[in-house]
Amino acid sequence: MYEKVNPSHPDKLADRIAGALVDMAYRKATHPRTAVEVLIGHGVCNIICETSVMLPEKEVYMAVRRIAGSVRVNLKQLPQDEHLADNQKQGLRCGDNGIFRGMPVTAEQKRLSRIARRIYELFPYDGKYILDGDRLVICQSNALTRHIQNLYPKAEVNPLGPWTGGTDVDTGAVNRKLGSDMGDSVTGGGLHGKDLSKADVSVNIYAWLKAQLTQEPVEISCAIGDDYVDGLPYAVIVDVVRRYINAVGGFERFAEWGLI
Repeated sequence: MYEKVNPSHPDKLADRIAGALVDMAYRKATHPRTAVEVLIGHGVCNIICETSVMLPEKEVYMAVRRIAGSVRVNLKQLPQDEHLADNQKQGLRCGDNGIFRGMPVTAEQKRLSRIARRIYELFPYDGKYILDGDRLVICQSNALTRHIQNLYPKAEVNPLGPWTGGTDVDTGAVNRKLGSDMGDSVTGGGLHGKDLSKADVSVNIYAWLKAQLTQEPVEISCAIGDDYVDGLPYAVIVDVVRRYINAVGGFERFAEWGLI
């Protein structure tokens, strides 16, 4: 049983905006300390950014409008807490407490991910999808039911009829669709809107990558300030995840679909 949302879902728009700002911070510093929260909906995008690298407001506004269209942007930037900043002064160390789990991706999750991507190529609008055994539920905005049923004749399509979706009728917030992004690997930490020093990003992704390699469940705990996690220097884990993020095209591109 698995649910997937596409990159135009309001929550994913928030994830993508947060990712774009993290990308921006990395273009300005090798090791920025950034945590971004985004709440978007009904013509307004609210952003709070705790950061060691102040981002030009014009660039932030352009990124928001490129991703989410014409919305009013309320931006608040402030420095990272000095005690948190001190944790990283001597080099990369674990940026937070946490318990993280990586799980191998299932055949069902892979199948639904393929379905979601295929539909989104044809209908790049807000949509969400469920696969539960033989039951496929497709809720796709701005699409005629018959067009979707031509692709998937046995699917339940838009059970309540046509809908428009998007941020004109709904709100979106960062890290609200972690089940879609992580499948069975969901933990208390969110993937989006943070730099690589944060365990929520690096240890989550590292645990997931390790589970795909071993095809076994992976569980890792860490504490803020740890120099070693899972027997490795924290800087090594960060480097592994940096290469993964770079390979998918950056934090914004990663936020589109998450890990699955």
